[in-house]
Amino acid sequence: MRKFLVCFVVSCCVAVLCAASVSAEPAFRIGVATPTVSQAEDAYRGAERIVKEYGDASKGGMIKHVTFPDNFMQEMETTISQIVGLADDPKVKVIVVNDAVPGTTEAFRRIKEKRNDVICLSGSPHEDPNVISSISDFSAVGDSISRGYLIIHTAKELGAKNFVMVSFPRHQSYELQARKRAIMEAACKELGVKFSFETAPDPVSDVGVAGAQQFILEKVPAWLKKYGKNTAFYCTNDAQTEPLLRQIAKYGGFFIEQDDPSPILGYPGAFGIDLKNESGNWPAIMKKIESTVIAAGGKGRMGTWSASVPWSMTCAMVEYGKRVVEKKAKLGNIKDFTLCFEKYTPGIGWHGKRYLDLANGTRNKKYIMLYQDTYIFGRGYMHTTDVKIPEKYEKIKGMQIGK
Repeated sequence: MRKFLVCFVVSCCVAVLCAASVSAEPAFRIGVATPTVSQAEDAYRGAERIVKEYGDASKGGMIKHVTFPDNFMQEMETTISQIVGLADDPKVKVIVVNDAVPGTTEAFRRIKEKRNDVICLSGSPHEDPNVISSISDFSAVGDSISRGYLIIHTAKELGAKNFVMVSFPRHQSYELQARKRAIMEAACKELGVKFSFETAPDPVSDVGVAGAQQFILEKVPAWLKKYGKNTAFYCTNDAQTEPLLRQIAKYGGFFIEQDDPSPILGYPGAFGIDLKNESGNWPAIMKKIESTVIAAGGKGRMGTWSASVPWSMTCAMVEYGKRVVEKKAKLGNIKDFTLCFEKYTPGIGWHGKRYLDLANGTRNKKYIMLYQDTYIFGRGYMHTTDVKIPEKYEKIKGMQIGK
């Protein structure tokens, strides 16, 4: 943690100097589209961070940030229009979408039709790898394939006898989500953990975010009664993470990490933690959350990653696009890309690899998968980056679910 804090101070100094230099008109601009705070706070806060560094386009800076509707599935045309509208500014040379919700592929297609010079980057795509890669110049996502095994491996090490995945049909229709579920099932079988699946309401359905969260609050006590306290829970939706954390701390069970791992995803809201003074300082954030979780009874049972994936993804994607335009990085180069992550999360190692397309057995050069070590509050790092994942798990298909 001390190493992280020292590196963070250096990083902050660099950011302040960069922000001070924003007075000059930039040679080009970067458009950023994210969900709102209610749907994906970390991704949104990452955009705020990058605006502070490079300046708001409306005030002569480099970054033009827009958000799309919370109900993006029902308001897809509005979502597409918001993203496409970024290309109306002739000075915009890069457009970053994170989370790249359904409709991003179509938005990028329309952008390329009128502005083929714009570099389109997608973070955490909701659309399948081959779909988004058909038009996006570069995509990156948390490594669902590796994590499908590592989350179960960690749950087993903590003493979990059961593992419950909480999701809904829309998410399970996504290729990577379906494959992750299949991998989790297979890992549970191999490691001696019982796998179960529970269906929850989709937050973009008629019940909305509030209804979906209320469902989790009411069901967790019943699930723990059904499966027992030696049960690890995992949900695929960010909005449902907060009530899940709150109930696990109160009633028992394990929570390894979020679908989009981040210290500030779910934990602040679940435990009433004010992190305004620690904003962007990941070591300080982790320290404050850890003491609160331990006090709430979650010691050795609840975890996350040391830096937010959605927050880091927004920042790193923008920085990467900037460096590519400035010819300081090469489009598609993993090392160049991960260096951008390290700028905003000093001291934290990111592991990246190209996505394996099971249909043809080749690596997708435009689609990168990332992961970092898991941290359990009150216990420490689980050294998941040192775990050797059996090669067979990378080749499991989503259609194998339930077999």
